[in-house]
Amino acid sequence: MNYTQLVAAITSYTENQFTTTDINTFIDQAEQRVYNSVQLPALRRNVTGTLTSGNKYLTCPTDWLATFSLALINANNEFTYLLDKDVNFIRESYPDVDATFYGTPAYYAQFDQDTFILGPTPDANYAMELHYFYYPTSIVTAGTTWLGDNFDSVLLYGSLLEAYTYMKGEADVTANYQKRYDEGMALLKQLGDGKNRRDTYRSGQVRYPVM
Repeated sequence: MNYTQLVAAITSYTENQFTTTDINTFIDQAEQRVYNSVQLPALRRNVTGTLTSGNKYLTCPTDWLATFSLALINANNEFTYLLDKDVNFIRESYPDVDATFYGTPAYYAQFDQDTFILGPTPDANYAMELHYFYYPTSIVTAGTTWLGDNFDSVLLYGSLLEAYTYMKGEADVTANYQKRYDEGMALLKQLGDGKNRRDTYRSGQVRYPVM
């Protein structure tokens, strides 16, 4: 289901001619609800960057929302995954923040919304690889998305819930939309949090029982 088809379906189901702004808001809100409820490969992104010797900070990508993993790559192209800690842990463990004699970074923390802090401060220049969670481009802008192509029922009923709430619609219709949305989300979670997580290395990631 592409954007044009989705708009037509929302209009037909609700029998209401919404403004483009309103209908785009319904879709955006539905996407946000889905993307924060299930882990999907379409929500993962990978980037590489460089740590500079003596610089304890690493800038986050502009579309970063949450981290899956951060790895340091040494001169032999060997990966070492850093452990996620609090800023106070790093400050306490490596009090001389400008010193590089502690060695290779082993920890990272979210310093602010734009920056990671490394511990210890890098003793050399290193390549880094970050896997992170982000919102993909909305179907409103892109026209087509993974969600619209593969789980259009979730996107449709999520949008209908937003639209019917805006309309202050009848409770039984809202309940039916919610039921259909929940059924679609259960299937999507089977895929994203179940089947796609069967061989996950770290136990901290969400796993959903696969029947």
